[in-house]
Amino acid sequence: MQKKEQSQSKTVFIRTYGCQMNVYDSERMAGILKPLGYEAANSADDADLVILNTCHIREKAAEKVYSELGRLKKLKIAKEKQGGAMTLAVAGCVAQAEGHEIVVRAPQVDMVFGPQAYHRLPEMLARSARARGDVLETDFAVNEKFDRLGEMRRADGPSAFLTIQEGCDKFCTFCVVPYTRGSEVSRPVEAITAEARSLARQGVKEITLLGQNVNAWASAPPSECDGLKILDNDDGSWGLGQLCRHLAKIGGIERIRFTTSHPRDMDDGLIRALGDEEKLMPYLHLPVQSGSDTILQAMNRGHTGEAYKALIAKIRAARSDIAISGDFIVGFPGETSEDFEATMALVNDVDYASAYSFKYSRRPGTPGSVMAHQVGEDEKNQRLALLQALLESQKQAFNARQKGRVLSVLLEKDGRHAGQLIGRSPYLQSVHVNAAQSMIGSIASVRIVGVTPNALTGELLKEDEAVA
Repeated sequence: MQKKEQSQSKTVFIRTYGCQMNVYDSERMAGILKPLGYEAANSADDADLVILNTCHIREKAAEKVYSELGRLKKLKIAKEKQGGAMTLAVAGCVAQAEGHEIVVRAPQVDMVFGPQAYHRLPEMLARSARARGDVLETDFAVNEKFDRLGEMRRADGPSAFLTIQEGCDKFCTFCVVPYTRGSEVSRPVEAITAEARSLARQGVKEITLLGQNVNAWASAPPSECDGLKILDNDDGSWGLGQLCRHLAKIGGIERIRFTTSHPRDMDDGLIRALGDEEKLMPYLHLPVQSGSDTILQAMNRGHTGEAYKALIAKIRAARSDIAISGDFIVGFPGETSEDFEATMALVNDVDYASAYSFKYSRRPGTPGSVMAHQVGEDEKNQRLALLQALLESQKQAFNARQKGRVLSVLLEKDGRHAGQLIGRSPYLQSVHVNAAQSMIGSIASVRIVGVTPNALTGELLKEDEAVA
């Protein structure tokens, strides 16, 4: 009987909200479920198990989840009437922050678990199947999660995310991450290296190291460290710079990225690595949030606008071709017109290749949510429109400067048209190029011949052409 149950086909649909960390976690959950017989479903309508992997950063994020749960409740009831069944789970940061409320407000949910409990999915599914009661798992156990998820990793394409750090100790007054992901925890070098080597054996050429504050990563060096000297930390531990150098020595790994970094953790060792490690891509996402020192202090960012600009200048001195990306929040409590103009001035000074910008939204439980002098929605909308127009103009100017250049492009997947592939430039731009499908997974030299608002178009370099 047991053998028959194991051979039965089951399906899972995972809806992912929010950041790259959630994308990584969703991939890991799918990998954990595969040995249990779960194949990916195209939609919730086709699934035996539906998981909402949630994000709590934006305003009304939780309400969007409850709205989706209302739709899924109807689907679940309809399946039960037809003699079927659906297991419904809420994962991620909304689950961590509002787990008990979800159980009360949405009794149709079978499982609620936070970001540190994904590796216990098989156990939770078994318990849910036995009892059909509420399963609530929101305790932090980060290192156990790291270890278990790394063991079950399966690559899907030539690029992959690799989590090396979770949590945040910065306590920016607008942010819920310290409350939903816990304090900063770094994964050991050996575990990261083992997962990176496994990915390389599966054909992965590019890894993106992930963390809420990825450049806060620090760990004791491994027993075998390829002769790398201890450069970064006075206590003899490794920083992110050494880790990147170490991973660059793995055969098959050709490109390394990392995100998201905090200006306070951008140390000299990492800047040196950006300057002289060829496998580190010339692209840095370094959020600043505001150009006003008054607002930066209210946000508890721990740096000034001038310090941020000096840091950018230092990074560019080490790596002249680097592209800078950033994050911005407009309309933080107390932000005046002068404060907003300071943000616009900083953007003009830095000249971003890309950026993300948002209106401030209150997150329950954060200091910012109860601050006085909340900015009105109309004012926030106007400021956001002005900022986004400036950032978009800088992005398009940066893209236009690539025309005529030869860039190395990692070809990742089929394009929309026959004979077309889509890849990524060193600057994370999408590049469309006519190439054989057999080239997926290879890094090709591509001359950029066209620029559209959202992508570049290129031509494969001929064998007798020199790379610029």
